[in-house]
Amino acid sequence: MHEEITGIILAGGRATRMGGEDKGLIQIAGIPLYQYVLSRLRPQVSLMAISANRNQARYGESGLPIVSDLTPDFSGPLAGMLAGLKHAATEWVVFVPCDVPDFPATLVDQLWQQKGSSLAAYASDGERAHPTLALLHTSLAPQLKEYLARGERKLMLFLDAAGARKIAFSGQQAAFHNLNTREDCLRWQQEKGLTNE
Repeated sequence: MHEEITGIILAGGRATRMGGEDKGLIQIAGIPLYQYVLSRLRPQVSLMAISANRNQARYGESGLPIVSDLTPDFSGPLAGMLAGLKHAATEWVVFVPCDVPDFPATLVDQLWQQKGSSLAAYASDGERAHPTLALLHTSLAPQLKEYLARGERKLMLFLDAAGARKIAFSGQQAAFHNLNTREDCLRWQQEKGLTNE
């Protein structure tokens, strides 16, 4: 467990592919999706929070701090990341989206150990980049704030500009599958053998 890193679950998006329904709160076997992500992240960091712009009270039932975007226009994951960087009491923050419940159990360890001298690192499955699973130093907050103020929204461009290191989790493509639709959620539930109780 990394005491020098705060973990932030990104649950602040519009979830357009879920018909606008709050993706993190979609029930899978009677448990909200974000809770599966939370249980995966909990052993990896000592402090956690949830980035959410809707249904804060429901996310608050987790007992974790809820961090809302500093801008009101749903600026994408970068806005949640900026809010998370400003919220964190630690120097480092790891971000994971609320819809990737199988992300590697070694995510934080590998990002931390392989970041080198970089102020940011993000995951790749060896074929595709997964920039929402990222480790950032809080000193990047002013640069990110300026980037968003210019109207920029592309996460990968920001990470490149910040000199982020790509960390490969080769052979773990399935770990990075995100659940974008109700069908995805149902399929994942069946794969895991989870039943509605």
